[in-house]
Amino acid sequence: MFKEYFKFYKHINSLEQQSNIIDFENEVNTEFMKPKILTSEFFNDDKEILDNLGLKSNISDWKCYDVLNVPGLIFIKNPFTSIGQKYWLKRCIADYTKKPNRLNIDAHRILGDGEDWWTLSNKNEINLKLRNQLRWATLGYHHDWDTKVYSETAKSEFPMDLSKLSKTIIKLLQFPDEFMAEAAIVNFYHPSSTLSGHTDHSEYNLSAPLLSISFGLSAIFLIGGHSLDDKPVAILLRSGDTIIMSKESRLCYHGVPKVLLPKNDQYFNYDNELEEPFKSYMQVTRININVRQVNNV
Repeated sequence: MFKEYFKFYKHINSLEQQSNIIDFENEVNTEFMKPKILTSEFFNDDKEILDNLGLKSNISDWKCYDVLNVPGLIFIKNPFTSIGQKYWLKRCIADYTKKPNRLNIDAHRILGDGEDWWTLSNKNEINLKLRNQLRWATLGYHHDWDTKVYSETAKSEFPMDLSKLSKTIIKLLQFPDEFMAEAAIVNFYHPSSTLSGHTDHSEYNLSAPLLSISFGLSAIFLIGGHSLDDKPVAILLRSGDTIIMSKESRLCYHGVPKVLLPKNDQYFNYDNELEEPFKSYMQVTRININVRQVNNV
């Protein structure tokens, strides 16, 4: 059933009359979601922690839900400030794509010594096509797409700011164990991009939650059960929306069958906040940061 639904959503051209997509902007979807109360006890005396991470410093402004159809799946409706979104997407584009992090384009030996993808892609008109060739960057433990095995010989230092962001969000959700951000995949989607159904099962610690943050164009996120035969649910993700996969949902099949075209994405507009060339890039891009803990503590 997962593949059938994936194919269906991949070919839709409009969200109109798609009432089967869970939209957290629409309070009518109460049958699919339950509000989750966050505790502010950790941050009562230091809202500056949240502000410095680009997060809304007033916890009461956060809208967080348990997704009832998928036990353990938590949805946070854009907890970022506009300044925070700008900071994180620029970090993904200009910084997380530099060495020693690994990129999908490394195999083609496009970049010379001392060159980085973002600088080179904006050098001249000829290099602009390089922008669309980037699909992913790996941070910390570098995911091996062939063996699906993490190795101590294939890792670099994990970004301190992203680690602190991940730990803070997980702590606010009152998970019992401290979250260790050890590996991340930053995906760069374009309107024609998809991510087929899969499970994230390579980590040695599968009880730790998986954190997924989206910026840019909206997308349809599809998540089912532990078998491809299970019926999935579709969730609309907008810029800033954050998902945590924990408990049963941690090993559920999930994917992205559809990234919305800019003309259909009325919720994302950085025209007045982003300078070029970031603005033009983000008008046709969705960025997803997927953070996970690899090892048992």
